[in-house]
Amino acid sequence: MWRGIGAVSLMALAVPVMAQEPAPRLARIFADHAVLQRDRPIALWGQAAPRARVTVRLGDRAAAVKADASGKWRASLPAMAAGGPYRLSVVGGGATQTLNDIMVGDVFLCGGQSNMEFMVKASTNAWGALQTPADDDLRYVTIPDTSSATPLDDLEAPAKWQRVGPQTVGDASAVCYYMARSLRQSEKVPIGFINSEWGGTRIESWTSPAALATIPRLREGVAAVAAYGRNREAAVAQDGARRDAWWQAHDPDTARQAAFRDAAYDDGAWPTIATSAWTQAGVPALAAFEGAMWLRGTIELTAAQVAAAKMLQLGPIDHFDDTWVNGRFVGGGSVDWAWRHYDVPAGALRVGRNIVAIRVLGGAKGGGLTGAAPRGLELADGTLVPFSGPWRYLRGRAMTGENIPAAPWDVPNSLGTLHNGMIAPLADYGLKLAAWYQGESNAGEASDYRELMTLLMADWRRTFAAPTLPFFVVQLTSFGKPATAAGASDWAALREAQAQAVARDAHAGLAVTIDVGDRFDIHPTQKTLVGERLARLARVIAYGRPGLRSGPEVAAVTRSGADLVVRYRNVTGGLHSYSAGHAIGFETCAGDDCRYAPAEARGDVVVLPGANRAGVTRVRYAWADAPFTNLFDGADLPAAPFVRPVE
Repeated sequence: MWRGIGAVSLMALAVPVMAQEPAPRLARIFADHAVLQRDRPIALWGQAAPRARVTVRLGDRAAAVKADASGKWRASLPAMAAGGPYRLSVVGGGATQTLNDIMVGDVFLCGGQSNMEFMVKASTNAWGALQTPADDDLRYVTIPDTSSATPLDDLEAPAKWQRVGPQTVGDASAVCYYMARSLRQSEKVPIGFINSEWGGTRIESWTSPAALATIPRLREGVAAVAAYGRNREAAVAQDGARRDAWWQAHDPDTARQAAFRDAAYDDGAWPTIATSAWTQAGVPALAAFEGAMWLRGTIELTAAQVAAAKMLQLGPIDHFDDTWVNGRFVGGGSVDWAWRHYDVPAGALRVGRNIVAIRVLGGAKGGGLTGAAPRGLELADGTLVPFSGPWRYLRGRAMTGENIPAAPWDVPNSLGTLHNGMIAPLADYGLKLAAWYQGESNAGEASDYRELMTLLMADWRRTFAAPTLPFFVVQLTSFGKPATAAGASDWAALREAQAQAVARDAHAGLAVTIDVGDRFDIHPTQKTLVGERLARLARVIAYGRPGLRSGPEVAAVTRSGADLVVRYRNVTGGLHSYSAGHAIGFETCAGDDCRYAPAEARGDVVVLPGANRAGVTRVRYAWADAPFTNLFDGADLPAAPFVRPVE
């Protein structure tokens, strides 16, 4: 009797479990208030039970598809005109997911580094933007910072699309918002913009590994990132060996100091130091020290804490670090402002006393553990076990001007990891255009940047299955010390690389911003004009409106008797030199010998009187990190920087 009841009870319990299937869902980029691209087939995708049949519906459009063996499904709905709001639903296995307030209109993707990340609430015209009435047909979503060694099929968390209004607009990308706002006013359709950016990052981080692998010099790094994705612990250990080889080649004390990593090493004779930059720690011998430094700290753990260990948190370190936990290498960083978060290998931690040893190379920006960051071992529930007792230090060899190459998965210098984590999950989402503001972190590498910019544009178009996707690039603005003589400029060279990449692309445009920079701040707050210049490009290139896409651009430099003549195109209402009777910023170059040259604006040309001297082969304009310029056209648009051979 009991046996029979028991069997029946077990069967009754088992049946619902066996019958239960994962509820179907849309990919996480699809959420309430999202905007879908009009006038093209609408790609939709998501997850369901393996081989389950699902039906996806948007308004009165529907499609039925079957998930594959892993539960992934993909559907396409016919193109729709601008409109909404609609409900978007997916049904399968008796379960339904429904999203509300979905609009169909135009979708923009905005990417890059910190000047694209720069928020509306910090911009020059923030007060006006924050007081603007809500516009339910202007929406945005920000993709969380995500670095991945392998391409992700989906975002790690559901997207949070927001309607623009006084309570929400402040956190949006300022450049992207001001562009979208301008186009919303002129095009009168719903607009949604996707912010996918990360401050301080390089262009290589945003390009797919497959595309990067077409460049021979990057293949080894791309392969290392892939290996990191397959076996993180082994890849980190291999990188530790690489970094150790660097130290052995640069510091003869390296072998002797290897014992400093071990938990058993007696550091009792080492002096203590506050968890702050060593140049500001009140130790006279460290006040101006730049070089190698060893730091050792202690974390006391219980058995439960060892079992729940998630990540070692060290905050920012100036500048380079190699970090060990109880003698096990856990990682190394190469950027002074980047917070260190290191996974701890299984078996590295122990109950009781744990030693974290850090070898630092730095000092130029403070040295060591900088800032008041929380430091310790993060547990699975988010709590932090702090370091116990003081840090101890031992000063090593003085070293200046040295750089330890970063691991190829180390943000912000990674190869492809931000494409994997922040672009790949959006693949095939319909777009009207893309806007890009980046380059500061690649300054000094202009010879490579043109190739990388061309590669990125092609790569994103391939990712989004849009071979003619309009792609707009914000040219670097001005920043840094003004020049007092003609000379080399990394920022000017990178601006030229951006201009060349765009000029060779029939579907690209360049927003010139040389007049809205701040030579004291790499993050100028005047973003309204930047966004509006992107919108100007979009109206002509993406929307086919008549008019000039940009301001004055050099067309040719020719000789005319004793003079040189710079001819411009895209000029509205003639050229004007503000605040002077002549234009400044022009240079003539004979080989590497470049000199400032007086210049006069005359209609659509600029004349350099008497500049046709022997040996002059090139003319440059605004060739400096932070040039002073005064040449504009009648539409108040600045003449673009350039270097051009004399014809």
